Order: sequence, then C-alpha cells, then structure tokens
Amino acid sequence: MTESAYEELQTGGLGPATFELLRRLVHQVRRGTGFPPPEGHTVWSDDAAYDVISAMLSQEGAGQRFVTVCFTQAADEASLERLFLTSIKNFLIDEAKKTPRGKLRRRIARLMGGDADYRKSNGSPPRWALADHSEEALWQGDLDDLIGHAARVRGVGITRWNHSGPTPKQTVHALKTILLGVLQHAQGAVREEDLAKVLEARFELLAPARVTRLFADEGTVAAIVEQHAATTAPDPTGTEGVAEDIWRRLSLNERLLLPYLDKDAHHAAQLLEIRQGHAVLVLSNLKIMLRDALSLDSDPEAVMAALLRRCGEAAS
Repeated sequence: MTESAYEELQTGGLGPATFELLRRLVHQVRRGTGFPPPEGHTVWSDDAAYDVISAMLSQEGAGQRFVTVCFTQAADEASLERLFLTSIKNFLIDEAKKTPRGKLRRRIARLMGGDADYRKSNGSPPRWALADHSEEALWQGDLDDLIGHAARVRGVGITRWNHSGPTPKQTVHALKTILLGVLQHAQGAVREEDLAKVLEARFELLAPARVTRLFADEGTVAAIVEQHAATTAPDPTGTEGVAEDIWRRLSLNERLLLPYLDKDAHHAAQLLEIRQGHAVLVLSNLKIMLRDALSLDSDPEAVMAALLRRCGEAAS
C-alpha cells in the first residue's frame, strides 16, 4: 500500500507522498483564496504549485523546518493536512503582501476599514461591501463589467501616488469615488483582490513603464504632423494651449492610443497589453473625451497635430 505523508515522515523521509499532499493543498488554498500564481507563471498549474513548495522549502532560516514542525505537532494524517494547510496559506499571504497589488490591497483595506460607509464581510477571501448592503449579498459577476463601470466614472484622477506614508487627500478622494461607484454597481460584497484589479485598471497604478514605437505605420501619422507643422504658424496661446490641456488629462494608455484612433479594439488590446473588453472602453472613452474637448473655437486638426507631436516627444 502507498504510504501516507504522515507515515512517510515517520520513517524520516520527505518523499513523494509528502510532496503530493503539499501540491494538493497548495491548489486547495489558492482555489479558496484567489492568491495570484507565483512569479514566472501567468496561471496556476502543478508546476506553479511545485514552485510554491520549493520556495517554502528553501526559505532562508526556515527551509524544511516547517515540515518538521508540522509533523511534530500532528497526531495523524488529518491533523498534518490542517497544519500544512495553515503553513501554505500563511506563506502565500506573506508573498502576496510583497507584490504591488498586495500593497494596493492593503492600502484600500485601510481606507475602507476606517470609513463607516464600507463593511468587510466575514470569511475568506476578504470581501468589501457598502454598509447598507445586505450581509448575504455577494457579487459574482464578470470582472470586466466592474472594470468597465469604473472606466465610465469621469472627473477623478490621480496625480500623486506615493509608495509609502499617508495617502494624499486627492488620491483618497479618487480611490473612494471609484470604490463607491463600483460597489453600488455590484450591489454586494466584492473580493478585495478584484477591487484592487479594478483600481489598477482605472488608474494604471501598477502598469510598468513602456517604450512603444508609435509611428510604426510607415510614417503616415508622422507625415501628417510634419505637413501641418510646415503649413501652420505656431499658436502657443490657442492651439498649443488646448492641446496641452487635453494632454494633461490623458492617461498613459490613452496617450499610447492617440495615433491609432482608426484601429479596432483588438489592435488596442495588443498595443496596451490589456483585455479586449477593457481596451474597448479605453478607446471609446478616448474618442468621447476628444470629441468633447476639441472646441469649435479651436482648429481640431491643428490640435490633433499638436497632440501627435507630443506622442512623438514622449516616445523619444
């Protein structure tokens, strides 16, 4: 008969039965909590689970000690499983806290935890709802729906994002405006992890810096800019002023999409490395904003040429 992990450890060996038990428990923890896969993996798999186990076994100052500690406290296979389960969950919590999204989660948890308008639901994974929502109401919809709703909330932005210390008041206002709108739309408790993803997408808080070649379309856009520059006198108080005001209001993703307004959402999603559903909203919001911002008092073509010149300067 195949030995259980408990029996295997009694003989002094960390063998296949123990590794198999740890693999199964890693998957059990991640399914119940929504932890992201370890670095180097985009989705959970057995390889990802084994990487977690390897990381636990190679911890400096701990290593295989957690296995020994769990075994010495266990009375049988069932109690060993419970002890391993707790160790794995604590390890994944510690790892998640080190990630940018983990830090964002702690920040929004502090903001909502100190505000009577929000309520943290009991149980795991952590979820947040508005205080006047039913305690039994859980949001179980599509994350893209929440991201889309957040993208449609206008009039808020983040100009300062500190990685330590108190959150600036304007940033607190922007975060809470989106959280309030999203939770009102959800009409129930939303996982803390999903709220962090919504804020990340809305404000591009965790987006890595990109260097993107904007004029890869055989110089078409660049030619338009050069032609307009050659035939139009500079107007820093008119055209340039309107362009500068619009430029300041654009997000990084919207700036990247400016030269590609005639492209579809699939192209936008590939360029920005985001979901196509999110790209549809970014592209749509950009077009609506430009339509509203290009005043009849200014020359729309001249303003667009000025904006595209800024794209070129940003890329260089």
